This record gives sequence, structure tokens and C-alpha cells, in this order.
Amino acid sequence: MIAAHVVWDQRFTAYDFGAGHPMDPIRLDLTYQLSKHLGLFAQPEIEVVAAEPVNEQTLASIHSAELIRTVQELSREPSAANGQCGVGSMDTPAFLGMHEATSLAVGATVAACRSVWRGQAEHGVNISGGLHHAMPGRASGFCVYNDVAFGIRELLALGARRVAYVDLDVHHGDGVETIFWNDPRVLTISMHESGRFLFPGTGFAADTGGGAAPGTAVNVALPPGTTDRGWLRAFHAVVPALVQAFAPDVIVSQHGCDSHRADPLAHLELTIDGMQAAAAAVHRLSHDVCDGRWVALGGGGYELVDVVPRAWSHLIAIAGHCDLDRGAVVPQLWRDMVLGRCGVHAPLRMGDLGAKPVEYVSWDSGYDPDDVVDAEIMQTRMATFPAHGLDPHFD
Repeated sequence: MIAAHVVWDQRFTAYDFGAGHPMDPIRLDLTYQLSKHLGLFAQPEIEVVAAEPVNEQTLASIHSAELIRTVQELSREPSAANGQCGVGSMDTPAFLGMHEATSLAVGATVAACRSVWRGQAEHGVNISGGLHHAMPGRASGFCVYNDVAFGIRELLALGARRVAYVDLDVHHGDGVETIFWNDPRVLTISMHESGRFLFPGTGFAADTGGGAAPGTAVNVALPPGTTDRGWLRAFHAVVPALVQAFAPDVIVSQHGCDSHRADPLAHLELTIDGMQAAAAAVHRLSHDVCDGRWVALGGGGYELVDVVPRAWSHLIAIAGHCDLDRGAVVPQLWRDMVLGRCGVHAPLRMGDLGAKPVEYVSWDSGYDPDDVVDAEIMQTRMATFPAHGLDPHFD
């Protein structure tokens, strides 16, 4: 079995909300090209595979008939959009071919999940996925159809008893949480900037799942300005213990890189190095808990040159068991291509910190109630750990 199936199709770049929209699909192509120039796709442990759009019957297993019909109609006549079912807003405008493009993103995530569950690859990666805000009946936050939910639903249909979903986007993974709110087979963990300061305004520690699934929704709402140090402390204080206690058959993770300090839409202060460390931790957790079965998805990320391509190339490398040195030089041919296409100079190195290690203080060092990050961590642990037989005060 090879390490990773990376799903890629040039048609992913058709998911295009138009000039000036933050979610420019060039970020996907630049990521693919950087990974290619780094030699990742020549590695024997990584195989690039294709995907096809899912059909209307599949979409109807999660989304309402009204949303699907609206998206199909506005895909043909985008100018008719007036915000119906969330389509046509400034965040999620209609565009020609929208139904086909977002159906392909769903199909790519489903393909990655099938590859992993069927043992064709230990890990699956779909950087076009991670569209975690889409709700059953409406598009939201740049997301039309919720590919994450379809991937999880596919894993359950194929025989997975439990699936753990770890969302590392700067925004709360509200759509996925909503869809599985009452499903005890799915653990959703979202680490994000607090909804008191950022869209979608939800995802607090007290939001812990429906009556049929208590403790299966986990939210770590972090304050603006949180750095690698605090974010990794929060990750390691919450995620591994809960995932281990839940004992999933597979982990699905969303790696939005809009938590980076250069992202224009949010207020956290992470580096490429911190995000790489978190992705590596999810990878290790998959091997510790579920025999390496791991599906990694893209998500948000709106610094198109400096951040997204490096962050997701690291993700692909980790999934392919060929981790990249953060101090490695970015290939000059890729930098030349970026200058020609975007008119800006790309970064020189694959990380932000040079030779500096990515440091954090583990939770077992003690809890500081006066520290705002620690206070949020403790709220989450108090709200969710007892439901899994864990003591919120001790590891």
C-alpha cells in the first residue's frame, strides 16, 4: 500500500467566484505546481489520482432539493441570483458552472475517502475540499456543497463505525458540526478564532452536541492574536486525548491555512511552521489510533502566494511520508512562474521561522487561569472531557 493518494483535477480551478473574491482558485493551481516542482509527485509513496463529480442523488443525501435546484439553475444563469439559499451573496456569489465545480470538489473528497477505506492508500488528500460552512439547505461562507460531510457519510456507509473530524481552519466548522450534531458515530473537533470576533459567530465551548450525541461536538474558541505557541498548546491539550478516547476507525481533517499571521481575513498569528507541526501531529495520531487511515482536506486560506501553496505542499509531503525541511529553498522555477503569473515575489524558504524550532508548553505543565488561551482550553475540556470518561484537570 502506498502512503498517499492526492486527488487532483485542473477543473478544480473552475470553482471561481470572480475577480476580487478572496477565494481565488489560483491558490489550488499554485499549490499543485509547487508540490510538483518540489518533486513530491515523483515520489513512489505518492500517487496522483482523478475524481469525478457526484450525481444529484448523492447530493440529496445531505442537501435539500431546494438548494440543489437553486445551485443548478444559477449555474446556468448566475445573473439571476438574489441570495436564495445563500447563493448570490457577497460571500458566496453565483458563477457559471458552479454546480459542476462544487460537485467535483465533493467527488474528490469522496474518492479520497474511498481510497483510504478500501486500503488503496494509507492517506488521502484533496486540497480542493474542506468546504465546511455549507449547510443542508443553504450555501455559506464561500462553501456551496459540504464535501467534508459527504466524505464522512461515505466512510460510514462503507463500514466505518466511528469517524473523528478535526477542523483546523481559522473559522468554526459550523456546517459539518450541524450535519452530525446528533450522530454519536462522528466526533467533530473545531479549533478556530472565537466567534465573538470572526465569522460565522458560532462554535463555543458549551456547544457539545445534540441529545443523541452528547460530547461529540468539541469547540476550542481562541482569542485574536493567538500564536503558534498558544495554538499548539490548545491542540495538544484537547485533540489527542479526545480522539484516542473516541477510538475512530478513520480521521478526517480540514487544514484551512487562514490562521496564518499574513491572512487578510482573520486575526490569528500562526506561521507555516506551526501549521506543519499540527498537520504532522494529526498524521501521527492517525497511526496511533486508526492504523494510519487519514483523509486530509484543504479549506480556507487567502494569502494566495506566501501561505497557501507552502502550507498545503507540507500537508501533501506529510501524507506522503516525505516531510519537507522548513528551511528548504523554494524552487526557483516555481518562484519565476509566480512572478510571471501574479507579479509578486514568492517566499524564499518553505517555512517562516528559519532554523528556529516550533515551541509550545504542554498542558501538563499546569493551567494558568489568568491566561486567555488557557481559560478557553479549560472551558473546552470541562465541557467535553467527562462525556468521554476523561478528567478535564489532568492528562
